[in-house]
Amino acid sequence: MNLPNSITMSRIVMIPLLLWILTPHFPWHAYGAQEITASVLFVLASITDGLDGYLARKRKQITTMGMLLDPLADKIMVTSAFVALVAYNNDVVRVWIVVVIIGREFLISGLRSIASSEGFTIEASDLGKLKTVTQIVSVVSALLAHHWYEWHFGFLIVPVKWIAVAALYFTLLVSTISAIDYFVGFWKKIDHASKDSRKKSFVLSRNKKASVPSGN
Repeated sequence: MNLPNSITMSRIVMIPLLLWILTPHFPWHAYGAQEITASVLFVLASITDGLDGYLARKRKQITTMGMLLDPLADKIMVTSAFVALVAYNNDVVRVWIVVVIIGREFLISGLRSIASSEGFTIEASDLGKLKTVTQIVSVVSALLAHHWYEWHFGFLIVPVKWIAVAALYFTLLVSTISAIDYFVGFWKKIDHASKDSRKKSFVLSRNKKASVPSGN
């Protein structure tokens, strides 16, 4: 197994570890140790998301296994984190929001699969990249908001809970808009491919007719 795939596998291994940290079985709960540990682990897992792809391209080690595992690890990581947060901090993370966010992930995966079967790809858009960043911020802030309502730094007050709420709704907004953007791009490509197919069929049909002897 090459280095990029090993990094991808490490992200998959981090997922059950993250879920364990968010259970009562985790030994350290005082002073927000549980929330900080979970946040650091999730950030590290998120960093590996970009690192494995970068290394695969730079080292020319793009493999079928990597193309399969990378998006799978991403979806499991995001899904696991948000589902766990519904139980861990349901004051901030609402079920219906998580359903929309996770549903968006499966929708895009389905569109990519259909696009691949039709012979074209759907590139990651800037909105999709922004969505990934907002997901990281919303997960980490929701984790921290489980222990802290706000942070006080002298005259500066950081409203941790309200940042988490705002980040989650912003993630919902970006996820929805990016899903629409992906769908529009997919529809344009599939419509273009369909028109090319009809045009090619029409040309072949005319050529076939033209090649038939007239009988004179």
